[in-house]
Parts: sequence; C-alpha cells; structure tokens
Amino acid sequence: MSIILTTTNAIEGRPVQQYLGIVAGEVILGVNVFKDIAAGFRNIVGGRSGKYEEELRKGRDGAIAEMLQYAQQLGADAVLGIKLDYETVGGGQMLMITASGTAVKLA
Repeated sequence: MSIILTTTNAIEGRPVQQYLGIVAGEVILGVNVFKDIAAGFRNIVGGRSGKYEEELRKGRDGAIAEMLQYAQQLGADAVLGIKLDYETVGGGQMLMITASGTAVKLA
C-alpha cells in the first residue's frame, strides 16, 4: 500500500486514527548548481530557464522522497498538510528545499 501525500489537512472519507508526528526531508543544492544554472541562462525561452526549473524539481523531489522515507518508518498511511519551503543558506551560496508534513494512520 502506498502512502498518500497531500497538502490538505484531511482526506475525505478517511478520518485520522492516529497522529504519528511531524516528518520532514531536506535537500541542499550547492554552489555548483548555481554556476550550472547561470551557465544555462542562455537557454531561457519565454522568460523561463529550463535548467533552473529542472534543478528545483530535482531538489523538491529529493526532499519529498526523504520525508516519505521517514513516514514509512513510522508506519504512516498518509502525510497531511505538506508544506514545501525554499530558502537560501550559506550567504546565498546554497538553496535549501524542505518538505514537511504530519504522518498519520488512517481509519
């Protein structure tokens, strides 16, 4: 059975039986990513940088995967109220992407 991931605080027709705790995953994209992205700005089409978006997507997916791993270890059926956060760290040289939510058992 797969774990349900949602940004909502409830799943219709599936009441929460037990709250297992907060789970989170973090990914930090280093300075080389920004150099690669800057080099890719030549590939901007319609005001969008495909390379930049690809790196952000990889980071987001990694943070969600880590969060999911912790939820699985707790025996969760779902993670509710998922929030994604993007923040620069290390004097703006790195980007931290965090995914967090509440792991629950559903009825």
